[in-house]
Amino acid sequence: MDEKTARHRIEELRKLLERYNHAYYVLDNPLVSDYEFDRLMHELIDLEELFPQLQSDTSPSRRVGGAAANTFAPVHHEVQMGSLQDVFSTDELRAFDRRVREVIPHPVYIVEPKIDGLSVALEYRDGQFFQGSTRGDGVTGEDVSENLKTVRSIPLTISQPLPLLEVRGEVYMPRQSFERVIARQLENEEEPFKNPRNAAAGSLRQKDSRITAQRGLDIFVFQVQRIQGRELSSHRESLDYLKELGFKVIPSYQAFEQIEEAIQEVERIGSNRYHYPFDIDGAVIKVDEFSQREQLGATAKFPKWAVAFKYPPEEKETTLQQIEIKVGRTGALTPTAVFDPITLAGTTVSRAVLHNQDFINEKGISLGDTIIVRKAGDIIPEVVSVAKHQPGAPIYQIPNICPSCGSVAQREEGEAVLRCVNLSCPAQVARNLIHFASRDAMDIDGLGPALIHQLLQAQLVHSTADLYELRMEQLVELERMGKKSAENLVKSVEDSKGRGLERLLFALGIRGVGQRSAQLLARHFETMDNVMSAGLEEVCSIDGFGEILAQSVLDFFALEQNRALIGRLRDLGLRMTCEEMPSETGTLEGKTFVLTGSLPNLTRSQAKQRIEEAGGRVSSSVSKKTDYVVAGEEAGSKLTKANELGIPVLDEAGLLSLLR
Repeated sequence: MDEKTARHRIEELRKLLERYNHAYYVLDNPLVSDYEFDRLMHELIDLEELFPQLQSDTSPSRRVGGAAANTFAPVHHEVQMGSLQDVFSTDELRAFDRRVREVIPHPVYIVEPKIDGLSVALEYRDGQFFQGSTRGDGVTGEDVSENLKTVRSIPLTISQPLPLLEVRGEVYMPRQSFERVIARQLENEEEPFKNPRNAAAGSLRQKDSRITAQRGLDIFVFQVQRIQGRELSSHRESLDYLKELGFKVIPSYQAFEQIEEAIQEVERIGSNRYHYPFDIDGAVIKVDEFSQREQLGATAKFPKWAVAFKYPPEEKETTLQQIEIKVGRTGALTPTAVFDPITLAGTTVSRAVLHNQDFINEKGISLGDTIIVRKAGDIIPEVVSVAKHQPGAPIYQIPNICPSCGSVAQREEGEAVLRCVNLSCPAQVARNLIHFASRDAMDIDGLGPALIHQLLQAQLVHSTADLYELRMEQLVELERMGKKSAENLVKSVEDSKGRGLERLLFALGIRGVGQRSAQLLARHFETMDNVMSAGLEEVCSIDGFGEILAQSVLDFFALEQNRALIGRLRDLGLRMTCEEMPSETGTLEGKTFVLTGSLPNLTRSQAKQRIEEAGGRVSSSVSKKTDYVVAGEEAGSKLTKANELGIPVLDEAGLLSLLR
C-alpha cells in the first residue's frame, strides 16, 4: 500500500471509529459489535505503525494508551477551577435562595446531580483536543492529556472547529468498572482502592497511560470555562450546545423558578442515587443566566450563584449473628461479620469485613450486638460502631487455630493479623504455587495463575512438590493445553530443579524472607540442612537479619509439614546447595547503593543482583554511608534526600558503566 492510499484509509478508519466511540460511550447506542470495532482499531494501529508520518495525537488509536510519562507538567488555569459551598439541610438551601433574591428577584435555578469524581479541564483548539489537566489547587493543575485520551467518551475532535473551547468535567469510575478493578487488586494481593473516587484519581494519575486505559474511566462535562467563536447566555444553553459538539454532559439537568421545586428535585435525585451506575455525593443548584451570575459575584472562596447539597451516608442498625474466619492467600486470618440482612445503597447486604483483632477490640464487638453498618463509598459494607452491646457478652477473640488446616496461627510483632504458617494449608496453596513458579523464584516458564488454578481444579496438584510429578498425559487433558505446551511446561519444571538454594529459599515463601535475605541465608549456610538446623543466635549473626526475621525462619522450619515438604522436594531432585560464591572482590566491593524509582530496562531485582554480584551492597534507606543512589522514573523522597546529602545520583546507564 502506498502512502496516498494509506492516508485515505487511515482518515476513513478514524472517522468510523470516532463515530462508533461516540455512539457507544456517549449515546449508549452501539452501532457495531465489539469484535468489528476491535478489528477496525487494529487495522488503524497497524497502518499508523507502517506509516509513522501519518500518526496523529487525536487518533482513536491513542485511546489504548501510549508510552509512560516521566512527570506531569504543571498547567496554569486561565479561568480558576473553584469549588462550591457545601450545604447539608433544606433550610440552608432556602437561605441560599433568599440571598440570591436580594440581588436577582426572579432567578431560574438548574439542579443537577453532583458526580463523585475528579475535576478536570479539557482544552480544544480549532476543534482538536489540545490539552487536559487536573484541577489541582484551582489555579495550577497537572497535564494528564495522554491519560485523558484513553477515556473514550472524551471527543478528540469536536463537531465545530471553534478557535478555542475549554470545558470542565468530572472524571469518574463507574461502579461496574470499580468492582472489576477491586477484584483484580485482591487477586494480585494489592491494597484495594477505598471507593470509586479514589480509584478514578489514582487511575488518572498513572505514569503509564496504558494502565489508565484498562481502568474503564468515564466523564461528564458540566461547564464551559472559556469559548471563542460562539456566544452563550445561560448554563442550560451551554449544556445543550456541548451535547451538539459531541460531549457527554451531566445527566438530568432541570430548570426551576421556585426554590421549593428545586428542593423537591434535590430530594428526588437523593432518593434515586443508588440507581445510578456511578457514585454521586450530592446535588448542585446553580443560577442559570450568566449575566445574573456576574451580578451575584463571589466570595474569596466560593461563587454566590451556586451551592452543593451533600447527602448524608446511609447507616442502618442490624444484629450481629456470627463472625466467620477466612484464610487469605498470605495465610492471614480475616474475620467477617455476618448479620441480619439490611438494604443499603440500593442492595441487600449481610456481611462486612472486620479486618483484624485490633479493629474488633476498638469497636468492642461481641456476638449478638446491635451494630451500625454503612457502605464505604456506597460500595463496600463496613461496621461503623456498636449501637447496643449484648449484656455480659465478651469481646470476640479470633481463634489462633487456622480453620482450614488446624495449624496454630501466629501474630508477628508489628503486625495486626494472625497468620497460618503452614505452607501446605489448602487455603494458601494457590498463592504459594504462584509465588513458587514466579520469575524471581523458581522461574517456571508457562506456569501462570490461570494454569495453576486449572491444575488445582483438576486436583493434579496439592502442593509445590506435586508440580515435579506432573506427566504429559495429565496436562494434555486440560482445556487449551496442547501437546507442545505440555512438553514445554514439563521441560520448564524439570529445568527449575537446578535453580539452587537461594532461589528455593525465596520460593518457599517464608514470612519476611525476600530475595536478598534468601541470598544471605544461602551464602551463609550453603546447604538446606544447615539452614534447617540453625539456631536463633546463628541466624541473627547474619548481616541484615534481626531477631524477628530470624525467628520467622526458625518457626517455618520447625513446622513438621514444611520439613516434610522440603524432604519431598529433595527426593524429587531439587538442588539444595548454594551456587558458587561470587569472587570476594569485585568492581563495586564495599560500595553501598540505594535503588529508587523504575529503571527503563532493569527490574529492581535485576539491578540488585548485578550490584551484589559485583561485590556491592543494596540498602533500603539513604544515609551518609550511602555511596550511590540509582534513580529511575517516579523516584521519590530517597532522591530528594540524596540531593540534600550530596550523594552521587546515577541513572541506569551510569550504573551499567560502573558495573563495566
